Amino acid sequence: MDQKSPILKLNNIHKHYEMGDSEIRAIDGISLDIYQGEFISILGKSGSGKSTLMHIIGLLDHPTTGSVSFENRIIGDLKDYELAFLRSEKIGFVFQDFNLLPRTSALDNVILPTFYNKNISKIQGVKKASDLLEKVDMKDRMKNTTGQLSGGQQQRVAICRALVNDPTLILADEPTGNLDSKSGGEILNLLHDLHEEGRTVIIVTHDESISGITDRVIKLSDGKVIEDNWQKHDGKDYLNKIYV
Repeated sequence: MDQKSPILKLNNIHKHYEMGDSEIRAIDGISLDIYQGEFISILGKSGSGKSTLMHIIGLLDHPTTGSVSFENRIIGDLKDYELAFLRSEKIGFVFQDFNLLPRTSALDNVILPTFYNKNISKIQGVKKASDLLEKVDMKDRMKNTTGQLSGGQQQRVAICRALVNDPTLILADEPTGNLDSKSGGEILNLLHDLHEEGRTVIIVTHDESISGITDRVIKLSDGKVIEDNWQKHDGKDYLNKIYV
């Protein structure tokens, strides 16, 4: 992992919301450097600021003050269409609720992001989507609508959709929140495999057991980072012990 320059840099960011006469400080002075190939969990209880931080890391929202840079580009200097282009090509999102089109096939759900990528032709998009679904053992279900799939299968499709544009960063928001233990373990194994392939993976979670598989744990409370620790361990071995 090249640690000379972070792919994502947050510098003293704050995010405040006005609620009537009150001001809510969702993020209160966070600075972080994220490097290529890191496997990170952002851990916190409800109201800790982790969802707001995820939106800022994912370039879905701007901080009230402070700066964000992605691959040495200052996000505040970019126009909306430039931000949309950057998100579509550089960041893959995996959501708790899957966010799939239920009446559309698994294959077409995965292909969809390539329509907005000028570097991928229609033929290339179909092949990339098919190859990804085969990789996650969904070859025999790719023609099924996602409404016909189990929760674990839908999350596999969602991960393939996140990967189809070959993003720099995978951002997974509570990826096992709607899954049973077995399916959740399978999804975490997939995310761990992506990290081992050299991808940068960030899992946002309230579950401390999930944070145990990652190499770096960033813990939030009241909009602040209260812990930022690296842990040396075998994530696969940990998964096998927790999710049997």
